[in-house]
Amino acid sequence: MRPRRLRSALTVLGAAATATALALGPATAGTHGPAPAARAATAHGLTPVTDLLARRLLLADKVAAAKYGTDTPIDDPVREAQILDDVRARASSLGLEPDAVAAVFRDQIEANKLVQRALYARWEAHPAERPTERPDLAKEVRPALDRLTTGLLAALRDTERARTAPACGPRLATAAGWSAYTHRLDAPHLEGMGRALPSVCAAPR
Repeated sequence: MRPRRLRSALTVLGAAATATALALGPATAGTHGPAPAARAATAHGLTPVTDLLARRLLLADKVAAAKYGTDTPIDDPVREAQILDDVRARASSLGLEPDAVAAVFRDQIEANKLVQRALYARWEAHPAERPTERPDLAKEVRPALDRLTTGLLAALRDTERARTAPACGPRLATAAGWSAYTHRLDAPHLEGMGRALPSVCAAPR
């Protein structure tokens, strides 16, 4: 497990980078080439990871809508253990360190639950904002999560060099800020992004 102060630093850096990106204003369609912030984030090679983290956080809205008002709890230890066992096995086949990959996915699970709880609180306080449709958790939501899992495993493999570099922390924060900006993450999802980051940077092998 990474030192707590490094986890805190990553979260702070992520929040700072996100605030900087959001301060740039909406993206403008039809511009020639990416903005400087986009070029910087892409150059560091970590945006494939942070984009998938953002997409997974946004999918938490459907997870919450599927569960809200039912007996299905936000916390599902059995399902979570199955996911972690699966990613450990798949990490080995990709040449990745299984426990390190499981730590990344454990953070994604906790980030997802954080967003779900925030949405529940919002819907309780503002009934008019409650979802009007209930996505099918088994047929719609979980297959989408599984596809993101496959993508994230591939991205972790492809970015292993960048994730073990000494500058991974600040570069990850920059990439996370840009992904938060491009995916228009609101406050609960921004908090989720901070929770999703700590285990992405890995110790050199």
